[in-house]
Amino acid sequence: MNAVAPPVDLLALTAELIGIPSVSRAERRLADHTEAWCRGRPWLETHRIGDNVVARTTGGRPRRLLLAGHLDTVPPNGNSEPVLSDDRVTGLGAADMKGGLAVMMALAAAHAGPATDVTYVWYAAEEIAREHSGLLEVAAARPDLLEADAAVLGEPTGAVPEAGCQGTMHLRVTLRGERAHTARPWMGRNAIHRLADLLALVRAYEPRRPVIHGCTYSEALQATAVSGGVAGNVVPDEAVLTLNHRFAPDRTPREAGESVGAMLAAHLGDGDSLEVTEEAPAAAPHLDHPLLAAIIDATGGPEAVRAKLGWTDAAFFAARGVPALNFGPGRSELAHTAGEYVSRDSLEAVYGALAAVIGADR
Repeated sequence: MNAVAPPVDLLALTAELIGIPSVSRAERRLADHTEAWCRGRPWLETHRIGDNVVARTTGGRPRRLLLAGHLDTVPPNGNSEPVLSDDRVTGLGAADMKGGLAVMMALAAAHAGPATDVTYVWYAAEEIAREHSGLLEVAAARPDLLEADAAVLGEPTGAVPEAGCQGTMHLRVTLRGERAHTARPWMGRNAIHRLADLLALVRAYEPRRPVIHGCTYSEALQATAVSGGVAGNVVPDEAVLTLNHRFAPDRTPREAGESVGAMLAAHLGDGDSLEVTEEAPAAAPHLDHPLLAAIIDATGGPEAVRAKLGWTDAAFFAARGVPALNFGPGRSELAHTAGEYVSRDSLEAVYGALAAVIGADR
């Protein structure tokens, strides 16, 4: 299959999309723009569900590839306007992930009769709490629209395929103490002081690095918030520590939570508690799926594939039996930074690989 040239200037299209504000929960203008783009292509069956747009080809091909990208961005940081310079565009969401959205729009416009049927999903509210996700909204209203043989998330990966994703969970550790006057601290038990040993344990955490299908995942455990204290002259009787744990695809959320619990157990006593407040499962890599393998082959082969260390909606599709890959323009390290940008080379590399797999018009 030979890739076709993009029907539009991908850099200019990305700049255009950056210029349409779409901070989480305010994606309507960009959803309107995307819907109009799709409805202008009669070969696409287009659906609008809330601020989510789903467009798909219906050629009756033996396989269907789903391409997904989120419309929303984090709040601006002095970078709300696109800036074109040489062969890159800088601005809010350039890498995460308006460059990926531009690639999807260009592919939808270029392939009226693809060799592989394609579903394009532009969805809202990925950057905020999971309960608001546009994918959940589409799944509740029209689950059939999300059926596919394989999926690609256009998250920024530097145009390098990243397999599966790690799971994530937030845990709340509550340590108990006993109140007393700070002039007579020996009469109480300082819950905040008890955090010292616990934090030292977390700081010394050695991550597991399992290799799964040739991809090395690296788990992580980090303290992300702490609270406690009653008054300036009171020994505190409670301290609360929030932890974030990233776990590899060879563990379920339950197994991951139990491993953290076992690690902390020696520092927890009567009245203390450890609870999981939020969790999202991991997604195993599926590098041997024909559609995903074709994308990997178009980008340097299995040796070039990396493990996805963060969490992405690859897990959403994996939970539904759809193997998923992360593959998009722009560098993930730049996401949410003031200087976020995406380059022409990165945009065209992702477009070319996906176009080759989807197949030229015929």
